[in-house]
Parts: sequence; C-alpha cells; structure tokens
Amino acid sequence: MDHLEPEEEIADKAGVMTKAELVDEVARVVSLTKKQAETIVNIVFDSIVDSLRSGQKIELRGFGSFRLRSRKSRTGRNPKTGEKVDVPSKKIPYFKPGKELKELINKALEAATSEGGGV
Repeated sequence: MDHLEPEEEIADKAGVMTKAELVDEVARVVSLTKKQAETIVNIVFDSIVDSLRSGQKIELRGFGSFRLRSRKSRTGRNPKTGEKVDVPSKKIPYFKPGKELKELINKALEAATSEGGGV
C-alpha cells in the first residue's frame, strides 16, 4: 500500500469520525487537554446512556433526540442451521435528527454538489 499524505488518510476513512477524533476536536476547539476533553465526551455519552436506561427521552434542540423503541418478540432462524429460534422482545436506542441538523446537512451537500465536488 502506498504512503498516504495526512489529508488522504482522513479522506480514505470514508467520512468516519472516531471517539478519539471527537475528543481531539473538542480539545482543539475549547483549548483543553485531551484528558479533559475525553472526560467531557465520556460524561455526555454516559449521561445519554443513563437517561435511556431509566426510560427517559433526550432532546437536544437543534440537533435531535434519543429514545428507546420496543421490538416485539419474534421467531427467527439460525443462519447456519436454518433452525427456528425464539428472539425475545427488547429495547433499541433510536436517534431522530432535528430539523436544524437535517437542514445544515442538506445545505452542505447542496453546496458540495453545486461546486462540482460531488458527494
């Protein structure tokens, strides 16, 4: 594999931001150490998880909301053997983007395609 320049390495990730990159970005934007930024990011994530565990809905105005959705029990199949398997009911976390977030993303996509950059 050829050596990639830093910009190419970022582009090669196909638009995936990791938690470590999020921590780096928070640290850079608010001039904190990586350790302080990591603590903040972990507190935010832990707060979301704890709220969902207790059955609360999280609404972040302008960004979106997190909630739990219920999935009914069903009969599935084991892909290896084809045998029927009972799948119990469960709760699934769900994110619904807010109107402002959708608009920001669509404006950015429209700008990129109108400049001939494509998506």
